[in-house]
Amino acid sequence: MSTAISVKNLTKSFGKFTAVNDVSFEVEAGTTFAFLGPNGAGKTTTIKMLTTLVDPTAGSIVVNGFDPTKDALKVRKSFGIVFQDPSLDDELTAYENMFFHAGLYGVPRKDTPARIKEMLEFVELWDRRDSLVKTFSGGMKRRLEIARGLLHTPAVLFLDEPTVGLDPQTRNHIWEYIKKLNKDRGLTVFFTTHYMDEVERIADKVAIIDHGKMIANDTAANIIAKAGTQTLEEAFIKLTGHTIRADEATAADAFRKMAAMHQGKNRR
Repeated sequence: MSTAISVKNLTKSFGKFTAVNDVSFEVEAGTTFAFLGPNGAGKTTTIKMLTTLVDPTAGSIVVNGFDPTKDALKVRKSFGIVFQDPSLDDELTAYENMFFHAGLYGVPRKDTPARIKEMLEFVELWDRRDSLVKTFSGGMKRRLEIARGLLHTPAVLFLDEPTVGLDPQTRNHIWEYIKKLNKDRGLTVFFTTHYMDEVERIADKVAIIDHGKMIANDTAANIIAKAGTQTLEEAFIKLTGHTIRADEATAADAFRKMAAMHQGKNRR
């Protein structure tokens, strides 16, 4: 089986604050890979490096055969992404959101209508194609974001907490769509979540990061067995502790502010 994502000795520092510290892992093509960690563990920073939003301080990344630091455009064309925060235009219709995305990703104009119809039918939103997104429920918006992320037929789909805030029924429907794509099209799925039951049901492999370091990378069953617990949630807490954490972006911002204040004092 080929490798969709390869990460070796990846490090990202913001001044003296290291958000990701010498992390290595591989994701096989056509598999589902869960990337877990408490708030502030380094998940978001890692995803930003994988998706060309942030350059690493050290280490290497290969996504679908391309280096995000050298071939950012090719990497972007090869993946789709669903962010944790909403990213749709509420003042446009579902179809219009899809149409503009097709233009941004270079989907041929002659293929665009058929591709939009295919993906909206897949997530059961074709009958709402002309409705404004602001009239959609949270679950409908998530389904539309998934359809949009798949419109340009990517090889990898990144999902950053795709079911946060959704009711159990909608969460199950979202994962049914994603599992079908993974099975039928061989789509590689890289996702983060705080719902450990989702991970146990969905993920082929699980990686856990904490304080910027990789602390586990195995199947959910093996992680549970090694931790000597009954569930992945219990294993996760045993490995990462009970302390409530701050988000890594918040920590990095705080460091920058302190550094700026220190520099300001030195100039006086």
